[in-house]
Amino acid sequence: MQLPVIDYRSNKAAQDFCRSLHDTGFGVLANHPLDQALVQRIYDEWLGFFNSDAKHAYPQDPVRLDGYFSPAVSETAKNNTLRDLKEFFHIFPWGRYPVEVSDAARRYYVAGSQLAAGLLGWVEQYSPPHVKAAYSMPLPDMIEGCDQTLLRVLHYPPLLGAEEPGAVRAAAHGDINLLTLLPAATEPGLQVLGKDKNWHDVPCDFGLLIVNTGDMLQEASGGFYPSTIHRVLNPAGQARGKSRVSLPLFLHPRREVVLSGRYTVGSYFEERMRELRSGYKPPVA
Repeated sequence: MQLPVIDYRSNKAAQDFCRSLHDTGFGVLANHPLDQALVQRIYDEWLGFFNSDAKHAYPQDPVRLDGYFSPAVSETAKNNTLRDLKEFFHIFPWGRYPVEVSDAARRYYVAGSQLAAGLLGWVEQYSPPHVKAAYSMPLPDMIEGCDQTLLRVLHYPPLLGAEEPGAVRAAAHGDINLLTLLPAATEPGLQVLGKDKNWHDVPCDFGLLIVNTGDMLQEASGGFYPSTIHRVLNPAGQARGKSRVSLPLFLHPRREVVLSGRYTVGSYFEERMRELRSGYKPPVA
């Protein structure tokens, strides 16, 4: 399986993007409108933040889920027993934000959310009639007024040899949300599980934007847009001593939105968070 690279400015971009999402669960965009200089600035300054003690002033909130998540409370992927080898910071428009960095990530949050909303409109437009008829409302309406879209600044530390046997930077998993936007990270390692049951490298040239379907869109579309399993491999050789920084933006609908006859967004989210074993404590009604 080879993921096609789609020119965002092409007249066929929307159609080709949605076909790629349907076929593979992933779409890779070139010539997109996100500012690459801004992405690089975020990578640089947040790597400095993760390498400092300042991060410990913002410990994760187990209810609100904002703040800094250390490797000790990092995620354990569904059906796995070992925590991923990573640390990260959750940025919401209402959440805590480090004073030690610039507002670059906040500005990226706005621009990325706007682009993600446009891509969701493409998905709505090119959903087959029978799929579109099953949506509880138009897809763009699901995110209107929602403040739960999440920007995660991720740091995979260098591997020092003391890691637990079998632990990996990110074990095989699917995302929870509607769509995930991911600028190419500072180092390779992202792989997707193809329909052939083999793992395939995701293009990682700087400037590309990788978009993948999340479980909520898979649920809402009756599986037409698959939430494809992906992972981040541990590097080999000299690359083991390098950090990897990435910047996924998880596009979320409002919690009361109906995804299917089985789930609302809220019930689905709480089920998945319990599976991740991340110390999540659902709000008390």
